[in-house]
Amino acid sequence: MLATPPDHEVLIVGAGISGIGMAAHLEMHCPQRSYAIVERRANLGGTWDLFRYPGIRSDSDMHTLGFNFEPWKHEKSIADAPAILDYLNRIVDERGIRDHIRFGHRVVAADWRGDEARWHVEIALDDGTTTRMTARFLYLGSGYYDYDQPYDPGFDFGEFEGRVVHPQFWPDDLDYDGKRVVVIGSGATAVTLVPAMAKRAGHVTMLQRTPTWMFSRPAKDAVANFLRRVLPEELAYRITRWKNIKMQDIGFRRARTRPEKVKQFLHKRIARVFGDAPYDPADFTPPYNPWDQRLCLVPDNDLFEAMKRGDAAIRTGRIARFVKGGVELEDGEVLPADVVVTATGLRLAIAGKIAFSQDGAPVDFAQRFYYKGCMFSNLPNLAVVFGYLNASWTLRADLNSEYVCRLLNEMERRGADVAVPVLTAADEAALEEDDIFDFSSGYIQRSKHIMPRNAVAYPWRLNQEYVTDRKRMAQDPVDDGIIAFGRAGNDLAGARERQLEAAE
Repeated sequence: MLATPPDHEVLIVGAGISGIGMAAHLEMHCPQRSYAIVERRANLGGTWDLFRYPGIRSDSDMHTLGFNFEPWKHEKSIADAPAILDYLNRIVDERGIRDHIRFGHRVVAADWRGDEARWHVEIALDDGTTTRMTARFLYLGSGYYDYDQPYDPGFDFGEFEGRVVHPQFWPDDLDYDGKRVVVIGSGATAVTLVPAMAKRAGHVTMLQRTPTWMFSRPAKDAVANFLRRVLPEELAYRITRWKNIKMQDIGFRRARTRPEKVKQFLHKRIARVFGDAPYDPADFTPPYNPWDQRLCLVPDNDLFEAMKRGDAAIRTGRIARFVKGGVELEDGEVLPADVVVTATGLRLAIAGKIAFSQDGAPVDFAQRFYYKGCMFSNLPNLAVVFGYLNASWTLRADLNSEYVCRLLNEMERRGADVAVPVLTAADEAALEEDDIFDFSSGYIQRSKHIMPRNAVAYPWRLNQEYVTDRKRMAQDPVDDGIIAFGRAGNDLAGARERQLEAAE
């Protein structure tokens, strides 16, 4: 053991939903632990501060995208970015978290040094200099996508004379009042942008290569708002949260077991909104089943209403080329455009694009197995958040934060410096691997090669079943025979291997 303690017992990377949630759980469950949050940007909020495009909002209800410890008090459960930032800022101020945040700190590399039982973290500062921090435990709340570079499908804009923008880097000076806009894409960003831009633009066309299943619901949760009027705030929040989790779980399972029924249900809802107004059902009929990709939420039918008014339209087709005044499709149709928005998706990034190493040897996460969707095989004192694809991100963030707090408390009880999920070579050989993401979304499929490995059997997997995870993460003992606890200098994984060999 070194005579000097680490700079921080817990270092949290990212001051978005995941990082703030971890800090709040530490304050509640591990108040004796010192911690800091390093955030590369000048403001907290992560995604909700980075994205500035028109209409930016949640695509999950805030009673589940909100934290389990902090009721969502706004009237709208489908909230815009400013409301979400207000929520996060109130939490960091009321709970004393802001003083722990170091803005303008981008983590470049992190090396675990077993002889010291601590992470050595290299950080780039906004002024061009670098600094180093040490931490006993590292928690990654850095999100799941590349903040620096969105997905580029390789468009050649050729003769196009208008403005081209990507939602991830929305320019402050973009004037689209009265102009013709083509939004390329059919995911959540495009479905958000089109009705928002249609309020000011001359016309907005959503150009999609493939349709997306869409589901409409009111932005205000009438049940939640009623419960808040008649019950204490926290009780009303817990009931609403339970209701929404249950409904989402039922809907997802029904989509997997009876997809044709769900297709009919979604089509009927859209047809009811359009009424006698003309629309093409083919534009809302993907070649895959509901929840093979994430459903797109349409709050208050805003996209459909914009189409009914004639302010917006959907075209399904492939781009042949970009011409001087717009976008030419393969069937010869030209969509006129003064502005093209490339809502073509994100690039996934693993572990915040940080260069990880273990005693100087580079860590390849694609060779590690997930442990309880939270840690990685044979990698000590490191946890991460990768939210659910079929439910709100924060549901997993809360589970992982609570689990890490339990782990830290168990380490303290044992006098341990190190906790590592040990996976021996023999155990790994016996694992049956599973597809880490049973989703056909492009951004998922493009990134599988960088993702950690996934087993069929728990705990060596990233599950997509919140209800199951909630029970196991809370009820299974931390000391499960897989997590090994030790002191600085211990080779815990090697010790486990030697024990098994001796037993044989």
